[in-house]
Amino acid sequence: QVQLVESGGGLVQPGGSLRLSCAASGLTLESSAIGWFRQAPGKEREAVSCMSSVDGSTYYADSVKGRFAILKDNAKNAVYLQMDSLKPEDTAVYYCAADEYLCAVVPGTTYLMDYWGKGTLVTVSS
Repeated sequence: QVQLVESGGGLVQPGGSLRLSCAASGLTLESSAIGWFRQAPGKEREAVSCMSSVDGSTYYADSVKGRFAILKDNAKNAVYLQMDSLKPEDTAVYYCAADEYLCAVVPGTTYLMDYWGKGTLVTVSS
């Protein structure tokens, strides 16, 4: 049984940093596509960052490029999202998701990811 468990969310002031963690079990992240997605209130879920297992490429949404970084630790079977220079518009529930092959990052296709965590809330506010 595959489980993805996120942690590290919380309240942070604009300009601050947070590091989200996702611990995986029942799935080897080294050979899986793994990424972070988010859903803000009233908005569609969107891909934030994702690492493909097919070609090793990494996707970042334009809105987070230069501020967020995805990191994978194969030894710990975990993935992280380092978020710097946070903005109020980054407020959302952040989900870790995995797939056997692909990163579903096109809007409207994120449901294609095979496995999802329950999410962790990030609130950016002064």
